[in-house]
Amino acid sequence: MQHHFSTRYPDLMGKTAVVTGSSSGIGEAMARHMGAEGMNVVINYFTADDHAIEGIIYLIEQAGGQAVAIKADVGTEQGVQKIYDTAIETFGDLDVCVNNAGFEMQSATHEVTYDDWQRVIHVDMDGVFLGTKIAINHFLTHHKPGNILNTSSIHDVIPWPTYASYATAKAGVLMFTKTTALEYADQGIRINAISPGALETPINAKRFADPAVRQETTNMIPMKRIGDPIDVANAAVWLISSEAAYITGTTLYIDGGMTLYNEFQGGRG
Repeated sequence: MQHHFSTRYPDLMGKTAVVTGSSSGIGEAMARHMGAEGMNVVINYFTADDHAIEGIIYLIEQAGGQAVAIKADVGTEQGVQKIYDTAIETFGDLDVCVNNAGFEMQSATHEVTYDDWQRVIHVDMDGVFLGTKIAINHFLTHHKPGNILNTSSIHDVIPWPTYASYATAKAGVLMFTKTTALEYADQGIRINAISPGALETPINAKRFADPAVRQETTNMIPMKRIGDPIDVANAAVWLISSEAAYITGTTLYIDGGMTLYNEFQGGRG
């Protein structure tokens, strides 16, 4: 049984979205917010346990949306294809592609193995390319406007020593977003990115469990607080809605001001 709640963006009702890496953190928040708009959501995961996935599907359905989950590796062409095949098989169409899956590995750059370097690039950059390519082909084949949203990071512009592979991949996502947005703007396809700063996500939980690290991070943020995945999800759902119909090729920084060089606050320097 489907419940119908009031939605913020009525134009999203009944549309189908793929959200890669949506078993936790930012991806989960985006998927749940899309479900609350009455959307059909394809949840994608690679390592999460089944109970967590079932919980997310339940919450989406309770909020008035529909959901299906598919285990697949976005670092491979077959994996990404599998996700999109699932969308079409289950819901018959595709309207929104959210290339969100990503991960980071820390190591001094001169000690990074080539395999580790490639793995980060495969997931964080190639996954965005593959998802975008498949989605655009669908939009063009069916002569329909579509929406692509890429999850980048503040490290698409802020260097991050010992995370060179991650920062490089995200910088690639920044320019890939701009380039593809320009390439397909006249086809009615909008392509944007969101670049989150420090958030309370499972990927950061271990790091922020150390009070010293937590304080150090908070000090780097002009707003003096660590963000929540909901802050990103709110912006994401707005960006894929018709309210953002004239926005393409934009990267939206959701970071409490972290990209503003907090060291200079108060006129220091």
